[in-house]
Amino acid sequence: MAEQNVHDLVIVGAGPAALSAAVYTTREDIGTVLLEKGVPGGLAAVTDWIDNYPGFSKGISGMDLANELEAQAERFGAKIEYAEVTKIVDEGDTKKVVTMDGEFNAKAVLIATGTDYKKMGVPGEQEYYGRGVHYCATCDGAFYRDKRLVVVGGGNSGVQEALFLTRFATHIDLLVRSTVKASEVLQHELAKNDKITVHLNTTVDEIVGEDKKVVKVTGQKDGKPAEFEADGVFVFIGLLPNTGFLRESDIDLDEFGFVKTDFSLRTNMPGVYCSGDVRSGATMQIATAVGEGATAALQIRHFLEDHGRKSAMVVDQTAE
Repeated sequence: MAEQNVHDLVIVGAGPAALSAAVYTTREDIGTVLLEKGVPGGLAAVTDWIDNYPGFSKGISGMDLANELEAQAERFGAKIEYAEVTKIVDEGDTKKVVTMDGEFNAKAVLIATGTDYKKMGVPGEQEYYGRGVHYCATCDGAFYRDKRLVVVGGGNSGVQEALFLTRFATHIDLLVRSTVKASEVLQHELAKNDKITVHLNTTVDEIVGEDKKVVKVTGQKDGKPAEFEADGVFVFIGLLPNTGFLRESDIDLDEFGFVKTDFSLRTNMPGVYCSGDVRSGATMQIATAVGEGATAALQIRHFLEDHGRKSAMVVDQTAE
């Protein structure tokens, strides 16, 4: 006889939402495996310093927070496997999670793959990431008190974050590729703020540094070379959901590629849930991702109870 291991729960991803869910499920003896293609902790792990996560009055480094979340989940029995998921297949009572290295079968699946920042792809962006180049104003803005900043992006997020950064910076140059496309309310607030200079029809060619720190941004304004002095650069040109592996799955995505769910965090595929930044309508904050992970775990527990969960080896009686 052949034996096929069916897990209670497979979580795709190992960021804050995923690890939070794993803490809740494993404490209730729900067998949980997390599949991570990169580094546990998601974007939190590569954030230099986090000041707005509750419970840490002095802040905490992103890597330390990620390590603590990982250790807590593993303490209760969560298992992290390093694998890249390529597809989720509905097989009725079980779901098949296909990876580059094999397949995992589960009674339930949680998608918590998060997002990645859309990059400009210019010289200096990667070299100074976390040391002058940032993608989260609430995470890193306070490091630039009384400094000069460049913000890239003219949509809602770019303008919102630029306005937020005026709490710290002495001046902000907002670089916009074409025209400001933020809402009228935000544009009105932008026009009233004398700390921000808007540069339309402006592109970035390079982020320049000296002595391991950013000093300026070079680019083109109205087709002519331009330079902007800066102690730091914040880029807000969008987030990309990590949902490429769902292109061949029957799970509904919104127009931007984020996973659609109902209020109980259920996707359209029975037994498959979604939480965190990859979910359509998410607020893109670590604290809310953790909360959604806990909520998803409780919903999954109810689902497994309703469907007579058995966390054991399923025996294939037809094989010899």
